Amino acid sequence: MLAGLSGGSGKSVVSVGLIAALRSRGKGVVPFKKGPDYIDAGWMTKAAGQPCYNLDPYLMSPAAIIATFQSHLRGNSFAVVEGNRGIFDGVNPAGDYSTAELALQLDLPVLLVVNCTKTTRTVAAMVLGCCAFDPRIRFAGVILNQIGTARHESIIRQAMERYTDLPVLGIMPRLKQDVFPMRHLGVTPHQEYAAADEAVAELAALAETHFDLDSIIAKMKGVLPLPPAMPSVSVSISPPLTIGVLRDAAFQFYYEENLEALKAAGAQLVMIDALTSPELPMDLDGLYIGGGFPETSAQQLADNASFRQSIRAHIDAGLPVYAECGGLIFLGRSIILDEVEYPLVGVFPVTFTIASKPQAHGYSIFTVEKANSFYPVGTRIKGHEFRYSIVQQWDGVAEDLVLNMERGTGFLDGRDGLVKNNVLALYTHVLAAGTPQWVEGFMAATRIYATRSGAVSTGA
Repeated sequence: MLAGLSGGSGKSVVSVGLIAALRSRGKGVVPFKKGPDYIDAGWMTKAAGQPCYNLDPYLMSPAAIIATFQSHLRGNSFAVVEGNRGIFDGVNPAGDYSTAELALQLDLPVLLVVNCTKTTRTVAAMVLGCCAFDPRIRFAGVILNQIGTARHESIIRQAMERYTDLPVLGIMPRLKQDVFPMRHLGVTPHQEYAAADEAVAELAALAETHFDLDSIIAKMKGVLPLPPAMPSVSVSISPPLTIGVLRDAAFQFYYEENLEALKAAGAQLVMIDALTSPELPMDLDGLYIGGGFPETSAQQLADNASFRQSIRAHIDAGLPVYAECGGLIFLGRSIILDEVEYPLVGVFPVTFTIASKPQAHGYSIFTVEKANSFYPVGTRIKGHEFRYSIVQQWDGVAEDLVLNMERGTGFLDGRDGLVKNNVLALYTHVLAAGTPQWVEGFMAATRIYATRSGAVSTGA
């Protein structure tokens, strides 16, 4: 488990470098990210060459966390879990759902990343405080981040040796420029960065040079051989239900668990590029539009008029569409950026713009209060929000929204969920590993549509 003293401590830089360096040794590395996160998980996926899975104690049950973790260890030599925020930071003063609690649940040693900017001996005090704060945590060692000079490193190492029992297992030198390009919500997604491969390679080289990889590996928890994997259980549907997924530079926020859950439930997934595809495939039984940054690709989305028209035509014909956050924006009327208005799909009469500060960022809970194609009325769902967008104009009223926000911001006035035909568009993201209702609802809507259109027999 990689943890830090705060957000911005350098966990992502260290985790990507460590994963890439371990992978370069010819060993499989399965990455995990604690908490709701798409961008860091995307970079970890890039470094590992295989999907990163989320472990979220708020959204997932303890049993689901253990199952997710153990099921993905098979076939890999190493597992690296990146925490979030400070190691003891949770949703309340007791630290519930913190990185520390997840480390205890998974019984993992913790490698602590410390930002050493403008500090020397105090680093030892902070590390000593972490060790004393919760003696149950097994700290494996420390990575010193933002080391400026050899003298800077030497003083901190000597202080660590004098005042603590934890070894320094590596450093990350202060770089002249960020390896990861930064943007308003932090790191830019790797899908939007042309030099992503070079960035990962640079971090791998830094880890090889500055980390004591052999000692880190020796400190990792050994796992007994796992029992043989149980045969995967999936639903057999003939012909299979086909669900399109918009996945490109504009729409990139997908939990791998969500896509795997749809496939396990009997769906055949078709990846679609909204920026270049002239239209949706004709044989779709459902469409999933995840989050992302449609604002950074607004011109390309606007220019691809035939694709936007194709989506409208499919929705008019009853195609079930589940749209989260960026997907919700895409189904709106337009988005205004720097006083330029870009047309969008136009399913909902909403005009969006982008603010300079977060409009919603954290966990959310909603209750379904009105009919829609995906969730039964009365269903209560935990999720999270992650956006800078603003509803600038909407030709509707809050009573039309089908979801009531118990926690979080939602679309407007404490509500979320726009509905038209078989479309549900909402700001809230959900994680399938903690929300089985999502998969059940998606597949039910898709099956009903396919049956009515004659693609699937009623006995399937």
